[in-house]
Amino acid sequence: MQKATDIDGGDTGALMRAIGASARTAAHALALAPRAAKDAALLNAAQALRRDRQKILDANAKDVAAARAAGRPESFVDRLVLNDKRVEAIAAGLEEVAALADPVGAVLAEWTRPNGLKFQRVRVPIGVIGIIYESRPNVTADAGALSLKSGNAAILRGGSESHHSSLAIHACLAEGIAAAGLPAEAIQYVGTTDRDAVGHMLGGLDGAIDVIVPRGGKGLVQRVQDEARVPVFAHLEGICHTYVDAKADLAMARDVVVNAKMRRTGVCGATECLLIDRNAPASTLPALIEALIENGAEVRGDAAAQAADARVKAAAADDYGHEFLDAIIAVKTVDGVGEAMAHIARYGSQHTDAIITADEDVAQRFLTEVDSAIVLWNASTQFADGGEFGFGAEIGIATGKLHARGPVGVEQLTSFKYVVRGTGQIRPV
Repeated sequence: MQKATDIDGGDTGALMRAIGASARTAAHALALAPRAAKDAALLNAAQALRRDRQKILDANAKDVAAARAAGRPESFVDRLVLNDKRVEAIAAGLEEVAALADPVGAVLAEWTRPNGLKFQRVRVPIGVIGIIYESRPNVTADAGALSLKSGNAAILRGGSESHHSSLAIHACLAEGIAAAGLPAEAIQYVGTTDRDAVGHMLGGLDGAIDVIVPRGGKGLVQRVQDEARVPVFAHLEGICHTYVDAKADLAMARDVVVNAKMRRTGVCGATECLLIDRNAPASTLPALIEALIENGAEVRGDAAAQAADARVKAAAADDYGHEFLDAIIAVKTVDGVGEAMAHIARYGSQHTDAIITADEDVAQRFLTEVDSAIVLWNASTQFADGGEFGFGAEIGIATGKLHARGPVGVEQLTSFKYVVRGTGQIRPV
């Protein structure tokens, strides 16, 4: 079966149904695969990635050139581009996932009833995971590795803008899987760039797909949420806030805010709105604005922010609640943590929000009351990443409240079943 070549021009529907059927067969085998085989596949793939680093970079250069020729913004290109450091990070990520405990078969709870029945809640794979993503070629490795480690088959559909990069990375995964003796269909990459492939996946491929994970821009995620006929782990936008309280340490706040916005502006954990307590020392607002501007940010703020620095542009109404994914940040002054939380509740996306303060009581109130998947105290929102959580990698950040929330790692890609052991018990009439 074709798994990772460019096959545009064929029957996309037939291709996708065949991929779904073979993924379902592979999922059954993977659910029973020993940890040693799964880990060997990932470690072999990591070696292949390092060996084929130049092939991957050459493939990526084609994608980057096409993106720039199409006039894509640099923030988009940054998400797409690979270099030696990033390829090494991808390989290291596979090794980190391999080192994680195998979630499959873990006993989550156990108890015995008065009638002698012994109950266990046991972690099991979900089955077949469909991952639809756009410009991040590293997702090919991250999503494939996490699915494999958690005993699931994966169907990967990357965006056309990362097509060559994803094919090159998938080839290394396929090599690792084959060397470990696991089913070749454990991780399949949809080689066609035909947009109809996404529609077929959203339809579930005749019941083959158990869950869809979209990773990309608002348009992609909105389409998946609107059209999917299977469950979805998704976040629509990463509208992340950092609130600097009146009792924040200014040096800490400056470092954290600059990192939260400027480390990588195109990631979903980048801070898009800075909230500053108007009761903070007078030096706080101008110092933070100056630090942002000196590090390349365009600041759009309210009247107080404009008064603090003439370089601040007037914020439009829709700048609050906007995911810039660029070196742009909205700034607003608020009257304490209560107003900050109200702003987050109105404009945020329940993704990641942070507070900078030395006041433990204020921090605890923020951590308790802000209803986001990730809340941080005195730390950058850019820690919204599965690797930073110790998950090895992530497929995405889920902002829903059912099953998975926050970074989607190996545990979030499992469900559970109940195992009941008896000695001949029957229920009374």
